[in-house]
Amino acid sequence: DVSPRTFSRYFATKEAVCLALVDDAVDVAAVELAGLPDDMNHLEALYRASVTMYRNTKTAGIGQLTAPRLMCTLRIIMSSPTLRQATMEFRPHAVNVELARRMDVDLEDCGLQLVAAVWASIIMTALADLGLDTGWQGVDIDDAVERIDTTFAQFAGLIGGVAQPA
Repeated sequence: DVSPRTFSRYFATKEAVCLALVDDAVDVAAVELAGLPDDMNHLEALYRASVTMYRNTKTAGIGQLTAPRLMCTLRIIMSSPTLRQATMEFRPHAVNVELARRMDVDLEDCGLQLVAAVWASIIMTALADLGLDTGWQGVDIDDAVERIDTTFAQFAGLIGGVAQPA
């Protein structure tokens, strides 16, 4: 119930609107991340926080991040290559701020940006086949979580034998 002019003051581009929707989920995931042990592997912590955030949308109340709202956000993002790219770019949102705190680094730290980029790649890979041609009525939170579970397990298996530099 706002005028287009007022709306445009808050959101200069459609990417900004979508990033605001993404930030709702990111804010919830950051709270979950903050509740995990600091000594947990960073990617494992991101995985657990994200999966918990997704699952909690199924019981969220009015005014909270609900499953339909999250699925609508996913549908919008996954249907646009431009929006997919925009969501993957590093920015100082709540999860990255919490991750920096966990890692005891600042937001410009290369290691932080690497972990964030790897996590973004895992999520985008997990959801990659969802797009314009997807029958979204048949896709729910459990499907998204299953995709993330499978992709994270595959990633963990791939890096499990990676040797550390001497």
